[in-house]
Amino acid sequence: MARRGPEPGILMQDATEDIEGERSETSSRLRSVAFYLPQYHPIPENDRWWGAGFTDWDNVKKAVPLFRGHNQPDLPGDLGFYDLRDPDVQRAQAELALSHGVDAFCYYHYWFSGKRLLELPLDEVLRTALPDLPFCLCWANENWTRNWDGQSNSVLLAQDYSPEDDRVHGRWLAGVFADPRYLRIDGRPLLLVYRASSLPEPRRTAEIWREEAAAAGVGDPYLCKVERFAVEEGDPERIGFDAATEFAPGWDVSRPLALRAADRCRRLLGRPSPYVRYSYQHSVSQALERPVPGYLRFPCVFTDWDNSPRRPSGASVFVGSTPERYGAWVEASARRALALRRGDTILFVNAWNEWAEGAHLEPDRIHGHAYLDAHAEAMRRVLAAGAAR
Repeated sequence: MARRGPEPGILMQDATEDIEGERSETSSRLRSVAFYLPQYHPIPENDRWWGAGFTDWDNVKKAVPLFRGHNQPDLPGDLGFYDLRDPDVQRAQAELALSHGVDAFCYYHYWFSGKRLLELPLDEVLRTALPDLPFCLCWANENWTRNWDGQSNSVLLAQDYSPEDDRVHGRWLAGVFADPRYLRIDGRPLLLVYRASSLPEPRRTAEIWREEAAAAGVGDPYLCKVERFAVEEGDPERIGFDAATEFAPGWDVSRPLALRAADRCRRLLGRPSPYVRYSYQHSVSQALERPVPGYLRFPCVFTDWDNSPRRPSGASVFVGSTPERYGAWVEASARRALALRRGDTILFVNAWNEWAEGAHLEPDRIHGHAYLDAHAEAMRRVLAAGAAR
C-alpha cells in the first residue's frame, strides 16, 4: 500500500527513511500493527456513567503505587494528556509511529446494534483523509460494563446480535474498507473480532459481511478472531474466519506463577492481596515457547501491563518489563510472523495507547522514547536481515 512518511516537524524523518530503505520484496509483507484506544475525548455516555468530561486520563492521573518500585502514576511524555478532538494529536501519533517501525493502527471499534461509541477519532480520519497512516478495525464486541472487563454484572450497554444488525453493520464496515489507507492482507481488508465466541452464529455473520463487502466492491474481508481468552482458541475456519491472532499478555501462561505468589501473600497477611504480580520475562519466555498451532495465528507482543489505574483493588500488574526485553521479543516475534506464511503477515502490538492498563508505546515521563526506539531497532534488524537474503 502506497503511503508517505511523516513531514518534517516534531520528529526526525531519518528513522522512517532508514526503515523504509531496508524493506525488500521479501520483508515488505511484514507489518507491525498497534492496537489503538480511541477513548481520550469526552462523550455523553461517559459523562452520564462516570461524570462530566470523563476520559481514561482521569484513571491514569489518580493511580497510586501499590508496592515499592511500582511505577504509578504512569504519566504521558511528549504528547501529554491529549484530547482526540484535536486533529493535530492523531497526526503527531502517526509521525511517532511511522518513524519507529509501527506500520498501522488497529482502532477499537464499538458497535452496539447500530450505535457506535468513541467514534470521533476514526470518523475524523475518514473525513479528513489524515493522517496518512494505514489502519484497520477490531470490533470490541463486549458488553460495556462498569468494571471495564466486558464481564461485570453491572452492564451499561449490552450487545444484542441479529442477522439484521449484521447486515447493517456489514454495510457500514464496507464503507470503511473502501478507504485507500485501510490495511489489507493479500489485497483483502483486515477485520478483527475481539470476542468471536460471543457471536451466536459466527459463520452466518461472516457470510453476511462478505456479501455486503462484495456488493460494495471493496474485496472479500480477511476476518481474524482475537485469542484473548481460552474459549476463543481454535481453528478460525470452523467459524468461517480466515485467521487468528494472539493477544498479549497471555494470561494462561502467566497466571499460575502469579497466583502462587498471591497465595503466599494471602497466607502471610491473612487477607487477599489487593493486586497480583506477574513476571513479564516469564510471560515472554512462555509465549516464545508456545507451539505454532495447525492454523494461521499471528503473534502479538505487549510493552507492559498494569491495570491498577482502573482497578485499585484486584489489579493485575506485570513486573520486569524493560525496553531491551521488549525489543528482543519484538525481533523474535517478527521473525516468527515472517515464517508463518508466504503472503502478507502481521505482528500485533498491545498497545499504542492503553495508558490505564500500562500498555503503551507512546512516550512516558520515565522511559521517554525507549520502548519506541527498541521497537524501531528490532524491526530494522528483521527488515535488514530480509533484505540481505
